[in-house]
Amino acid sequence: MTINEAKEKLAALQQKQAAFAHASSLIYYDGVTGAPKGVADNRAQTLSVLSQEMYLLATGKETVELLEFLDANRAELDRCEARQVELLLKDIRMMQKIPMEEYVAYQRLMVEADDVWHTAKEKNDWPLFEPVLQRIFDTHKKFAAYCAPDKAPYDYWLDRFEEGLTMARCDEFFATLRAHIVPLLQRVLEKPQLDNSILHGHFPVAEQEKFSLELMKLIGLDLDRVGLATTEHPFTISFGSHLDERITTNYHEDDFSNSMYSVIHEGGHALYDTGSARELAYTVLDGGVSMGVHESQSRFYENIIGRSRAFCEYILPVAQKHFPALAGRSADELYRALNRAEPGLIRIDADELTYALHIMVRYELEKRVMAGELEVRDLPAEWNRLYHEYLGVTVPDDKHGVLQDSHWSGGGIGYFPSYALGSAYGAQYLRKMKETVDVDACVRAGNFAPINDWLRERIWQYGAIFRPGELFERAVEEPFDPAVFTAYLEQKYTELYDL
Repeated sequence: MTINEAKEKLAALQQKQAAFAHASSLIYYDGVTGAPKGVADNRAQTLSVLSQEMYLLATGKETVELLEFLDANRAELDRCEARQVELLLKDIRMMQKIPMEEYVAYQRLMVEADDVWHTAKEKNDWPLFEPVLQRIFDTHKKFAAYCAPDKAPYDYWLDRFEEGLTMARCDEFFATLRAHIVPLLQRVLEKPQLDNSILHGHFPVAEQEKFSLELMKLIGLDLDRVGLATTEHPFTISFGSHLDERITTNYHEDDFSNSMYSVIHEGGHALYDTGSARELAYTVLDGGVSMGVHESQSRFYENIIGRSRAFCEYILPVAQKHFPALAGRSADELYRALNRAEPGLIRIDADELTYALHIMVRYELEKRVMAGELEVRDLPAEWNRLYHEYLGVTVPDDKHGVLQDSHWSGGGIGYFPSYALGSAYGAQYLRKMKETVDVDACVRAGNFAPINDWLRERIWQYGAIFRPGELFERAVEEPFDPAVFTAYLEQKYTELYDL
């Protein structure tokens, strides 16, 4: 086999993997958006067959020999090809350590877990979900032992979502945030609370749907390539490549901002995915490099842009066209309402200041369960205790507590720290971007092109070519520093609450 023949086979392999991913994603998407409730078993059966074929393709003799040949001839590969081989071999060597029947069983478990979680949340029934979640944590511990026996199980999964992330790094990062956020929050809570009455009223779902499409176009999404649907828990998904993307939201008739921020947040994910260079389509480099960098895009749009004074000045007249309840209200009222800092129960509804505390709760719980220091059956009680300790709130029931997120039912153990990292990354993007882009002027004019161009040039186009840390430092031209984020929060909330 010549090197050119091997390169052609490498491309064909990734196209076939992308096709499998496309099919699997479509089935998952249908299951959580439009499928009847009673068809989960059928979906699980199909995904089990597909996952077995994907396993056999990835770990088969021909694939392994191809990638090892290319790895041995790395000097003849360009940067993208070498990175493709590196990532494919990393995944294959992981999969080879997991028995195929256990890998397939895990895929079936994910379908079952998602179905059970939806029912458990709807009915506020933790005992229904507990045994399924126990199996998920047990499987994650077992797979970590197979793949990285010399690592702590949770370190293995943290690295899967953010390459290079460890508990030690998380502990240091969260300690820095806690040291600044907790006293800042206490100072805020001593002040008169900001009025958020502008957010409450009657906002018809039909008008919110129209408003959502305007938001998508405003931030720069191509509606011919990015679709919108509703679901219990908003998410973003790619279908085989960055050329076909879906986002979802959830509407509340008494608060238009809930869906607005879901659309902007998920839209940030979609901008990142669809911003990949065209030549990366149908390769493992297509889309985002890690969940930390991915969340940096979604949190940047949701908070740093979407909760800015400039955005409120632009978006209020747009919103007023759809919602008569906003008549006579001012952009300053909207800005203050959308940035009201108040400890609450629900992570996705949290303000910028308290959001990281929600993530810290989940991080502590995951870390302890994975280390065998906390039993799955004790998660609700410990969740409630930590919410009282970290946020000072009393959790009324499991629907508003341990059952609120979809991540565990989807196997996302180790994902949550990415949200807080993403928020912190975004503050450094903003500081660097402002050197060449008048961000507030662009947002105030509803012109997102210069912002998107900056992010596309420095982040989006590269997909997964660079490791997360390398990509971040190339973008901002300095090391990651969480103090930039805490300084951003300090400045913003000092002005808002006249501290």
